[in-house]
Amino acid sequence: MTDKKDFFPNRPRGIYLLPNIFTSVSLFSGFYAIVAAMKGLFDLAPIAIFIAAISDSLDGRVARLTHTETAFGAHYDSLSDVVSFAVAPALLCYSWSLSYLGKPGWLVAFVFTAAVTLRLARFNTQLSTMDKGHFQGLPSPTGAGVVTAAVWSCYEYNFSGESMALLIAMLSIAVSALMVSNVRYRSFKDLNLKDRVPFVAILAIILILVGVAIAPAQVLFLFLVSYTISGPVLTLIELRKKRLKRRLGIRSE
Repeated sequence: MTDKKDFFPNRPRGIYLLPNIFTSVSLFSGFYAIVAAMKGLFDLAPIAIFIAAISDSLDGRVARLTHTETAFGAHYDSLSDVVSFAVAPALLCYSWSLSYLGKPGWLVAFVFTAAVTLRLARFNTQLSTMDKGHFQGLPSPTGAGVVTAAVWSCYEYNFSGESMALLIAMLSIAVSALMVSNVRYRSFKDLNLKDRVPFVAILAIILILVGVAIAPAQVLFLFLVSYTISGPVLTLIELRKKRLKRRLGIRSE
């Protein structure tokens, strides 16, 4: 009797459910943010994008902890990120503000979408060679979070989208440039949560959580902008150190 395996030598074994659930939640949240932005729900769309960012940060960690990392999961995660962190934030910015700029407005939204997509493609091609402790270019969830939090904050302060259109456009272009740049950012993947930390670290986390609970849009915006600025600052510091070492090396000769 012929074994069934002879007829299906490469039969797929299925996919791991747990990490892909978080990816699906991220995809759903991103799609809902698009629908909310189209309906003018500018208070709900940012929340959905940040929920997508939280889910996106969990799927990879869950996959590593449970040893369920697969090529399917990596590709699914990237395709989901295009919806949640490229299309959704770009459409949110366009619907609330950039549309007042006319043709330049939707071109800025497209540039942001393209920058996120290019950032994700480069990240996937460099997985095997990249430094685990650093990102090359601003991470796409952070870039999406910066423009999303900006729109959210302006909307809560009752600023009109028309009056903030130029500022949102400039912010979107700056974030897009950082995402496709070679600026290095700490990834914190090498952070060992099992190590002891100073007591003040726990206090700082509590204060951040309280701040997010009181004014989520404003606190998230300040936190994400601080991280965004940290990349160029650290890069300049490293370049200065390298130049100093070169000068000292020349003098010592």
